[in-house]
Amino acid sequence: MERGPTGRYQISNAGGEEIRAFIPDPLPPQPPLHFGHRLLNLLERANLALGRLDSVGVLLPDPELFLYTYVRREAVLSSQIEGTQSSLSDLLLFEIAEVPGIPVDDVVEVCNYVAALEHGIARIREGFPLCNRLIREMHAKLLSSGRGSEKAPGDFRRTQNWIGGTRPGNATFVPPPPELVPECMAALERFLHEGRGTLPSAVRAALAHVQFETIHPFLDGNGRLGRLLIAFVLHDEGILRRPLLYLSLFFKEHRSDYYRLLDDVRLRGEWEAWLEFFLEGVAHTADNAVYTAQRLVALFEEDFARLKASSRGSASTRAVLEALRQRPLLTVPELCRRTGLSFPTVNKSLKTLEQMGITREVTTRQRNRVFEYTKHLAILNEGTEQPAG
Repeated sequence: MERGPTGRYQISNAGGEEIRAFIPDPLPPQPPLHFGHRLLNLLERANLALGRLDSVGVLLPDPELFLYTYVRREAVLSSQIEGTQSSLSDLLLFEIAEVPGIPVDDVVEVCNYVAALEHGIARIREGFPLCNRLIREMHAKLLSSGRGSEKAPGDFRRTQNWIGGTRPGNATFVPPPPELVPECMAALERFLHEGRGTLPSAVRAALAHVQFETIHPFLDGNGRLGRLLIAFVLHDEGILRRPLLYLSLFFKEHRSDYYRLLDDVRLRGEWEAWLEFFLEGVAHTADNAVYTAQRLVALFEEDFARLKASSRGSASTRAVLEALRQRPLLTVPELCRRTGLSFPTVNKSLKTLEQMGITREVTTRQRNRVFEYTKHLAILNEGTEQPAG
């Protein structure tokens, strides 16, 4: 169905030149969405995948552990889309202690993303609603330090921004003028609060994401917050008990389709095409998250069983492996702290685990040596590897 533009243009001046800023119509779309056979099938598949993802806590002995590592994987992916070079290993090491050689600006940006996400989770668990105040609070965490910290953390923008191009006059897309941002975001907030049950939650998350990206309410961090908003809509509406659905990898792998479909919604009202793409991403991403959890459980069971069957599988070695199960990359001093074991005992256990092919040292220095739980980290790293060159 082709509706025409889903908003209006306002001619204004920015930087001494005339620009056409796009102001989106309030949600939900008008005329109403058309749920054809293909869209309904995709919606059913996405909902089933979300149901499996929500029950992943039954599969996992420690669902909070999975949330810990999965959140950090998402932080790396979402920040990579914005141009950071930080890796998951960089982030895990930085959280223990600053390790020489880590790109500090990049890893601080990723740490801020984790802080924003965890702040949002904590606030919703307290009973705080998903609203503009919470979005601004998360934005303040996101830009609390490092790059972007001078770009009004926690405040809607008061100047014109743009997407693509070198200035608003040659931009690919110009969001609403700053004076209309509060009004547009208030309308989005009303949509998040009203009409629950009139549209499936996955559809509401898809609509809210486009609207947020179209408004682009902040000077920086819009992409990262817009992707987080998807998980928080599903969490807030009770579809996911933990906000475990992160679409950054899907959007990263289909970047050109993603931007094209956002433009098609704005210019021609092609919501259904966007929803098909989005629901495919939800199903694919949710299934992958469940598969990742299953692989991690199988890996832990296999390695602990191997250790138990081995003549070298002492209680100390099991304690070191358990610490690495919880954090797949640790220094020797941190392993001592977490296990309560002495340096010699930890080093002996690590030597055993290395000989069994379970862990390996990733540093060459004598002090504060770093060890990784190799297969655990490899599973989490899938999709986050930066291309060479």
